[in-house]
Amino acid sequence: MARENYLAQFYGKSQNYTDIPNKWYKEYNVKKGLRNEDGTGVRVGLTRVADVVGYEETEDGIKACPGKLFYRGIDVTEIVKGKYKKHFGYEEVCFLLLFGYLPKQEELDKFCHTLRRCYKIPDDFVEMNLLRMPGKNLMNKLQDAVLTLYNYDDDPDNTDVYETLIKGVNLVAKLPSVACYAYQSKVHYYDRDSLFIHYTNPEYSIAENFLSLLRKDQKFTEKEADLLDTILMLHADHGGGNNSTFTNVVISSTGTDFYSTVAGSIGSLKGPRHGGANIKVAEMMDEVLRETDGFNPDERKLRAAAEKLMDKKLYDKTGLIYGFGHAVYTISDPRADVLRACCEMVAKEKGMLREFEYYKTFEKIALEVMAERKGKALPTNVDFYSGFAYGMLGIPRDLYTPLFVCSRLVGWVAHNIENKLYDGRIMRPATKYVGENVEYIPMEDR
Repeated sequence: MARENYLAQFYGKSQNYTDIPNKWYKEYNVKKGLRNEDGTGVRVGLTRVADVVGYEETEDGIKACPGKLFYRGIDVTEIVKGKYKKHFGYEEVCFLLLFGYLPKQEELDKFCHTLRRCYKIPDDFVEMNLLRMPGKNLMNKLQDAVLTLYNYDDDPDNTDVYETLIKGVNLVAKLPSVACYAYQSKVHYYDRDSLFIHYTNPEYSIAENFLSLLRKDQKFTEKEADLLDTILMLHADHGGGNNSTFTNVVISSTGTDFYSTVAGSIGSLKGPRHGGANIKVAEMMDEVLRETDGFNPDERKLRAAAEKLMDKKLYDKTGLIYGFGHAVYTISDPRADVLRACCEMVAKEKGMLREFEYYKTFEKIALEVMAERKGKALPTNVDFYSGFAYGMLGIPRDLYTPLFVCSRLVGWVAHNIENKLYDGRIMRPATKYVGENVEYIPMEDR
């Protein structure tokens, strides 16, 4: 049955199933999509963990401003510049987000030691849940693996603050390995490729371990590890209002176990409007490359490709140029600015400056085309360069979004704990019923 006929037959018989006009949202003062009329998000909580700044509030409304991201009040760009140990910046960010201040050397060393003690995954877990049960989609497999780890916890339903912290740190340490092993299992079973499983190295940072586990020869350069470490730092948190973090707090507010909250957040992050956007950028750029005959920064061809994207004639025909625009940032995404500079350094090392310049040129052209068509340019967001960075590091696309999960997990933990400390009520928003009340009709009279 055609979709239109189905809807007409089953949903067109009653006023209760007719369209809900947009004007009703304003009439009933309902914030559609938890958005105010000016596009800003409806505030649903208070937080000291992170702040995302993309506009200023004035008497005349919101005013665009350069983007800023703060972890515990500290500009993330300054944290990246000043990270103490070159490959342990993510661990330093984890400490900051969880405990609220920058660690001294001894504190960071102890925290890293604690994380490294948690790297190891039970052998039977890897064999029974990953190697013998490969998943077609790694995000779904991560959800499955997280829920299965519930069974390896001696006190899994304990949701007090300390236990949430312990469980969170343990999962932050383990999830990168789980993602790599799930990937190896998938390509072995579905792609008929060779299987290799490496053990974690207790001397490595999380970024170093990820590269070591992923690569057959386990080798990587300092710049490669530093780039991945920086990506993890930039993705660690993005305030309490992003969909996956909000999902975590909503689920946690019911009093359910920590593993269920993480599984829910992974499901949220899987969506292409959230964490899955980096894959959309990579796929889009494949199409642009074909349109422009490879990495040839011919501005005329790049402009034609950008116009085709906006005219719904290229890639997924949505009219979107992925990697641009953001729900909060109005002028710039600070994460994109940091990542662009890091990508250039690694591109020099790997002899990929031609590819990097191609991306930069397309970025410039796309911003110009969008400004001409929309009257304003949307800011380049972190997804535009994260896909390019992962490609340089040889990270397969199947792992793009799972790697996002691995980095964002600590933010979920921090907000989960904060909500337990300062709120504790179940999150229960309301909706306005706009259907009609009708009499019940007995079966014989219908």
